[in-house]
Amino acid sequence: MTKKTNEPKNEPKIDLSIRSFLLPKISAEGVVIVAVFFAISFFLLLLSNVIGMFAIAISLFAFYFFRDPERYTPVGEGLVISPADGRLLPIKETTLPEELNMGDEKYIKFSIFMSVFNVHVNRNPVSGIVLKTLYIAGKFFNADLDKASKDNERNLVVVESTNGDKICYVQIAGLIARRIVSRIQKGDEVEQGKRFGLIKFGSRLDIYLPKDKYEVKVLPGQVMVSGETVLAVRKK
Repeated sequence: MTKKTNEPKNEPKIDLSIRSFLLPKISAEGVVIVAVFFAISFFLLLLSNVIGMFAIAISLFAFYFFRDPERYTPVGEGLVISPADGRLLPIKETTLPEELNMGDEKYIKFSIFMSVFNVHVNRNPVSGIVLKTLYIAGKFFNADLDKASKDNERNLVVVESTNGDKICYVQIAGLIARRIVSRIQKGDEVEQGKRFGLIKFGSRLDIYLPKDKYEVKVLPGQVMVSGETVLAVRKK
């Protein structure tokens, strides 16, 4: 029996209040970090107005970084949804990461670069069952470089989608990022558009789709919206 680790299927409610704009929801992983930042800031404010205000500015940025807005995932057969916010790098044809030992089948590789100004909460691109997860410790090259996919710290996930395809997505730490968070494990049932993790402070996410089975719907340089932008549609 599989288990679900993602949030319930309740549809998010649109909140257009001033409070939601000024005080957006933040991810669970960010709550403690932001609280510590503000605690230190107020202590420094007692010692020096200048240093204290600078620290508060950094704390506000940390709050902004960990924001976790609701997203509204489009519904349709065979859709693959962007798992991350950010800028789409060149689309390539390649094989799955060699660490997975899953053969030489050709895949389409999408790479999404997340700057420190993007929302960093990651969402499942498809629904299905997790076949494999693999964490690899590595280096911290700039995440928009090609070698980041092979050399940087990363977390790999392989999902068998509801239509039977094996789809891989990889969280990759960047130049500043030093912590990858993933809440899914082998055997979990995941749902398209639901949160599965995040990468802290600048990073990248790669997704691999079986070649010739999907029609690409995006272009390099385009801005992706996690949980909303359609990357590709499965061919009939």
